Amino acid sequence: MDWTASLQGLAGGILIGLSAVWLMATLGRIAGISGIVGSLVTTLPKGDSAWRVAFVLGLISGPLLLMLLGGGLGNVAGAPGEVVGPPAGGVGLMLVAGLLVGVGTGLGSGCTSGHGVCGLARLSPRSMVATLTFLLCAIVTVYVVRHVIGGAA
Repeated sequence: MDWTASLQGLAGGILIGLSAVWLMATLGRIAGISGIVGSLVTTLPKGDSAWRVAFVLGLISGPLLLMLLGGGLGNVAGAPGEVVGPPAGGVGLMLVAGLLVGVGTGLGSGCTSGHGVCGLARLSPRSMVATLTFLLCAIVTVYVVRHVIGGAA
Protein backbone atom coordinates (compact mmCIF):
# COMPACT_ATOMS: atom_id res chain seq x y z
CA MET A 1 0.00 0.00 0.00
CA ASP A 2 1.26 3.47 -0.90
CA TRP A 3 1.00 5.30 2.42
CA THR A 4 2.19 8.60 0.95
CA ALA A 5 -0.69 8.72 -1.54
CA SER A 6 -3.13 7.64 1.17
CA LEU A 7 -1.96 10.36 3.55
CA GLN A 8 -2.07 12.96 0.77
CA GLY A 9 -5.65 11.89 0.01
CA LEU A 10 -6.56 12.11 3.68
CA ALA A 11 -4.98 15.56 3.99
CA GLY A 12 -6.77 16.70 0.84
CA GLY A 13 -10.11 15.45 2.14
CA ILE A 14 -9.60 17.22 5.45
CA LEU A 15 -8.73 20.46 3.66
CA ILE A 16 -11.80 20.19 1.41
CA GLY A 17 -14.02 19.60 4.44
CA LEU A 18 -12.46 22.48 6.37
CA SER A 19 -12.81 24.84 3.42
CA ALA A 20 -16.49 23.90 3.01
CA VAL A 21 -17.13 24.47 6.72
CA TRP A 22 -15.18 27.75 6.71
CA LEU A 23 -17.09 29.07 3.68
CA MET A 24 -20.45 28.15 5.24
CA ALA A 25 -19.50 29.56 8.65
CA THR A 26 -18.07 32.85 7.41
CA LEU A 27 -20.14 33.66 4.33
CA GLY A 28 -23.10 31.30 4.56
CA ARG A 29 -22.22 29.89 1.13
CA ILE A 30 -22.02 26.33 -0.14
CA ALA A 31 -18.67 25.26 -1.60
CA GLY A 32 -20.11 23.83 -4.82
CA ILE A 33 -17.72 24.41 -7.70
CA SER A 34 -20.36 24.64 -10.42
CA GLY A 35 -22.18 27.38 -8.53
CA ILE A 36 -19.01 29.29 -7.65
CA VAL A 37 -17.54 29.19 -11.16
CA GLY A 38 -20.93 29.50 -12.85
CA SER A 39 -21.67 32.74 -11.04
CA LEU A 40 -18.30 34.13 -12.08
CA VAL A 41 -18.88 33.25 -15.73
CA THR A 42 -22.57 33.98 -16.22
CA THR A 43 -23.24 37.07 -14.12
CA LEU A 44 -21.85 40.56 -14.03
CA PRO A 45 -19.33 41.21 -11.26
CA LYS A 46 -21.07 41.92 -8.00
CA GLY A 47 -20.18 42.28 -4.35
CA ASP A 48 -19.41 38.60 -3.78
CA SER A 49 -17.09 38.05 -6.75
CA ALA A 50 -13.90 38.47 -4.71
CA TRP A 51 -14.36 35.35 -2.59
CA ARG A 52 -15.35 33.35 -5.67
CA VAL A 53 -12.17 34.39 -7.49
CA ALA A 54 -10.11 33.62 -4.36
CA PHE A 55 -11.73 30.18 -4.10
CA VAL A 56 -10.98 29.32 -7.74
CA LEU A 57 -7.41 30.62 -7.43
CA GLY A 58 -7.00 28.43 -4.35
CA LEU A 59 -8.16 25.40 -6.33
CA ILE A 60 -5.57 26.11 -9.00
CA SER A 61 -2.71 27.21 -6.75
CA GLY A 62 -2.98 24.28 -4.31
CA PRO A 63 -1.75 21.60 -6.75
CA LEU A 64 0.83 24.01 -8.17
CA LEU A 65 2.21 24.66 -4.69
CA LEU A 66 2.32 20.93 -4.01
CA MET A 67 4.33 20.41 -7.19
CA LEU A 68 6.73 23.25 -6.30
CA LEU A 69 7.31 21.70 -2.89
CA GLY A 70 8.21 18.41 -4.57
CA GLY A 71 5.02 16.56 -3.67
CA GLY A 72 4.04 15.88 -7.27
CA LEU A 73 0.53 15.07 -8.35
CA GLY A 74 0.92 11.32 -8.37
CA ASN A 75 1.01 9.09 -11.42
CA VAL A 76 -2.52 9.23 -12.75
CA ALA A 77 -1.49 8.29 -16.30
CA GLY A 78 -0.49 4.73 -15.54
CA ALA A 79 2.89 5.06 -17.27
CA PRO A 80 6.22 5.83 -15.60
CA GLY A 81 7.33 9.42 -16.02
CA GLU A 82 3.90 10.75 -17.00
CA VAL A 83 1.68 12.76 -14.71
CA VAL A 84 -1.43 12.92 -16.88
CA GLY A 85 -1.76 10.87 -20.03
CA PRO A 86 -3.57 11.72 -23.25
CA PRO A 87 -7.38 11.52 -23.27
CA ALA A 88 -8.37 7.87 -23.71
CA GLY A 89 -11.12 8.64 -26.22
CA GLY A 90 -9.54 11.63 -27.91
CA VAL A 91 -10.01 15.35 -27.47
CA GLY A 92 -13.41 15.43 -29.23
CA LEU A 93 -14.90 12.88 -26.85
CA MET A 94 -13.37 14.75 -23.92
CA LEU A 95 -15.05 17.99 -25.05
CA VAL A 96 -18.42 16.24 -25.43
CA ALA A 97 -18.00 14.68 -21.98
CA GLY A 98 -17.21 18.09 -20.48
CA LEU A 99 -20.29 19.57 -22.13
CA LEU A 100 -22.45 16.76 -20.74
CA VAL A 101 -21.02 17.34 -17.26
CA GLY A 102 -21.95 21.01 -17.56
CA VAL A 103 -25.48 20.15 -18.67
CA GLY A 104 -25.73 17.63 -15.82
CA THR A 105 -24.72 20.16 -13.20
CA GLY A 106 -27.38 22.49 -14.53
CA LEU A 107 -30.08 19.80 -14.48
CA GLY A 108 -28.97 18.53 -11.06
CA SER A 109 -28.77 22.01 -9.55
CA GLY A 110 -25.16 21.42 -8.59
CA CYS A 111 -22.14 19.19 -8.89
CA THR A 112 -20.55 16.42 -6.88
CA SER A 113 -18.72 18.85 -4.60
CA GLY A 114 -21.85 20.82 -3.81
CA HIS A 115 -24.15 17.85 -3.36
CA GLY A 116 -21.70 15.15 -2.27
CA VAL A 117 -19.58 17.11 0.18
CA CYS A 118 -21.71 20.00 1.33
CA GLY A 119 -25.25 18.75 0.73
CA LEU A 120 -24.74 15.40 2.42
CA ALA A 121 -23.13 17.13 5.40
CA ARG A 122 -26.29 19.25 5.71
CA LEU A 123 -28.47 16.12 5.34
CA SER A 124 -30.17 17.63 2.28
CA PRO A 125 -32.63 15.12 0.73
CA ARG A 126 -32.08 16.67 -2.72
CA SER A 127 -28.32 16.18 -2.35
CA MET A 128 -28.77 12.59 -1.21
CA VAL A 129 -30.79 11.82 -4.35
CA ALA A 130 -28.32 13.70 -6.56
CA THR A 131 -25.29 11.93 -5.07
CA LEU A 132 -26.95 8.54 -5.40
CA THR A 133 -27.75 9.37 -9.03
CA PHE A 134 -24.10 10.38 -9.68
CA LEU A 135 -22.86 7.13 -8.18
CA LEU A 136 -25.34 4.91 -10.02
CA CYS A 137 -24.55 6.57 -13.35
CA ALA A 138 -20.82 6.14 -12.72
CA ILE A 139 -21.26 2.45 -11.86
CA VAL A 140 -23.38 1.81 -14.96
CA THR A 141 -20.92 3.74 -17.17
CA VAL A 142 -17.92 1.77 -15.91
CA TYR A 143 -19.78 -1.52 -16.36
CA VAL A 144 -20.86 -0.67 -19.91
CA VAL A 145 -17.41 0.57 -20.95
CA ARG A 146 -15.52 -2.35 -19.42
CA HIS A 147 -17.88 -5.25 -20.00
CA VAL A 148 -20.25 -4.35 -22.82
CA ILE A 149 -18.14 -2.17 -25.13
CA GLY A 150 -14.91 -3.81 -23.98
CA GLY A 151 -12.85 -0.73 -23.08
CA ALA A 152 -9.62 -0.73 -21.12
CA ALA A 153 -9.59 -1.59 -17.45
